[in-house]
This record gives sequence, C-alpha cells and structure tokens, in this order.
Amino acid sequence: MNAVVKPRPRAIVCDGNEAAAWAVTLAHVDMVAVYPITPQSSLVEYLAKFVADGRLNAEIVDVEGEHSVLSVLHGGALAGARTYTGTCGPGLAFMFEPYLRTPGLRLPIVMSIVTRDTLTPQSVWGGHQDAMSVRETGWIQLYCESVQEVLDTTIMAYRIAEHRGVMLPVNVCHDGNYLSYGATRVELPEPADVDAFLPPPAVHWHAALDPERPMGVDPLTGGAGGPGPAMFVRYRKGHCAAMQHALGIIAEVHEDWARLIGRRHAALVEAYRMEDAESALVTIGSMSGAAKDAVDQARARGERVGLVRVKTYRPFPVAALIEALGDASRIGVVDRSVSFGWNCGPLYQDVIAALHSARRRPATQSFIGGLAGADLTTDHFGRVIELVGALPDDSGLGAVIWLNEQDR
Repeated sequence: MNAVVKPRPRAIVCDGNEAAAWAVTLAHVDMVAVYPITPQSSLVEYLAKFVADGRLNAEIVDVEGEHSVLSVLHGGALAGARTYTGTCGPGLAFMFEPYLRTPGLRLPIVMSIVTRDTLTPQSVWGGHQDAMSVRETGWIQLYCESVQEVLDTTIMAYRIAEHRGVMLPVNVCHDGNYLSYGATRVELPEPADVDAFLPPPAVHWHAALDPERPMGVDPLTGGAGGPGPAMFVRYRKGHCAAMQHALGIIAEVHEDWARLIGRRHAALVEAYRMEDAESALVTIGSMSGAAKDAVDQARARGERVGLVRVKTYRPFPVAALIEALGDASRIGVVDRSVSFGWNCGPLYQDVIAALHSARRRPATQSFIGGLAGADLTTDHFGRVIELVGALPDDSGLGAVIWLNEQDR
C-alpha cells in the first residue's frame, strides 16, 4: 500500500509577531488579553484582525494596562480557558506582581515576550534584558531563532504548559525588531494536524473557579495563623520538581511535533558542527543565524569550531548543554543582555555553572553584544571565533568583551 502523502502546508510571508498570532489561532485559544507596547504592538493588531475576520474565536479583553492583562487571564485560566498574552520591556515590569503569582498557581498560560532592552537610557529596541530579568520567577522560557520557530514553538508551548506533569506557564521569547518585524517565508501547519497534536483545553482541578466545587485559591501559608512554613516548602519543592520534569516533556513534545507536522526544531539545545570542535560558541535567539554563517566560514578555513544554541533557557538544560559542548576546550558565550552582579552575560553565568557541575574547566570568555537593537553580524562572530581560538588554557572569568562598543 502506498503511503498517504500530505498536501504541502500553505506558505505565507509574515513577521514574528504575525507568526505568533497565527499560532494562537491554530491553538484555539479562548481568551486573549494584550496591551500594546513596542515592539510587540503589531501582535495585538494581528490578533484583533483575526478575531474580526472570524479566524480566531476568542474573547479579546480590553484592559487599562499590563497588570490587569495577566490578572484577567488568571480568572480565565482558573475557569478552564486556554489563554494567551504577550508583552515586553516596561509592560513586563508593570505586570510583575501577577507575573510572579502565575507559576505559583501552576496556571498553564502562554505568553510571548517580544524581547526588548530595559530602561534607562531610553530604548525601544531589541535586547534580552527584559526576559533575562525575570528568569528566576518560575516560568519556563523558550528562545526562538527564526520566525518559523516562533509559530511552531508557540503552539508547542500549550502542550508543554498543560501537561499534567508540568502545569506551568511558558514564555516564548522572540527578538524584538529582528524577529518581531523581520518577514520571511513561513509554512502554516494544517489545522487538522494541530488539532491532532494539541488536545482541547480542560479545567485544571488543582486550582479552579467552580461554584459546584468551591475551593480556596492561593491560600496564606507560613508564619503565624497559616498552615506553617512546611506548606510553603511543599509548594516550592513541587514547583522546582515540575521545572526539572519539564525538560523531558519539552523534548517529548518537540519529537511529537516533528513526527506529526514534519518539521524538527531544537528542543533543549542545538549542536551545530560540533562533531570535532576544539572551540565552541554558545548563543541564544536570532543572533544564532549570523553565528552559524561565521562558523561555516571558519570551517572553510580549516578551523575546528562549532556552535551550541540554547533553545530552552529555563529550566536550564545542564546535561544537554554539556553533551553538546563535547570536548571543546575553548568556549565563547555571546549574550544580548548583562548580569550586573557578575559583570558578564547571564547565559555565560549558566554555562560556567553547568561546566562546574560537570567538573570541566575549558577556557571561557563572555561576550556581550546586540544591546538596544544593535546588529550582531557575521563579522562580529568572526571576531568572536578569533578571540576564542586564542584563549590561553588557564583562562578564567576575565573582563567581558563588548562587541558593539566601537560601532556607529
């Protein structure tokens, strides 16, 4: 019997914000609450247009600001709705209180962070500082390299968030300017295939608003008058366990997507030309494309260099990263944000910690670039490769190298 050949998915040209809106539509989201902020604003417009055109059968809730956005979605999720929002920069800061509450309630809300550098000096351009600033609040964080990955990952995020062994909110992060406004060819999956991949939303009975089953949601724990600190510890321990369990679920969901839809994306990390690499770059987000081009150029010169892209940033994929880095003896980590406490990049911090846990001591260097929308070009990554290749064997935590410092 001949195998059934699926019709080719419909291809469109769109930017990352429209791709996210298509994903929300294909996922049959019930409730959307979004307040516009650059460079996320057009995402709101696409969602509103899809509802007006009858493509998306969702309730769009108009609110007065981002704090209310997430508060409204708490009620929707507690009532069993599949919910979505997106924000960045000062909008993310404004919703910080309900943002903190979301993972503690174990609500499977999906939120795009269209990444943007934070204030001040004033900037409305791309960077990872906003998303990195909330990396320890208990949300899962996935970083996309391409517009196609934005669409596919946003759909996959619902399978991950709603898995009974996870039940945590997911941030799908895509770079402001470079992916939010960068238009490219994208293949839309068939709606029937997405329906087979993503089951309908359901009421999550660990915390729900139902007059037939009344319960206290977000009870007072710890201290005098509460059930004591043991209850708080139980919540925190369960949350941490779910984050670690999510690593396996993220990989499983990506495999199911590849099998059902026919497109494969990195789940935890992506190893690029790492088979015999002596030097390695570690990247995150859209910069990775230019970095791969630089790796290809270096390989053509005979240099044994590769790249590892981090897709899942929280929970941090320690084992997958160590395996991907292989025997590389020199490693350069490129961040699009800063860790003020350590005078380096936050991804660099995590890579150093992972290497330490594996008792590995390769030479390492922190690079920071692409702040406030600055380009990270193949030339920049060529310089990174050159500097990493020249690292002395005993290189430790040295001074960070700022890639765009001389750019005009």
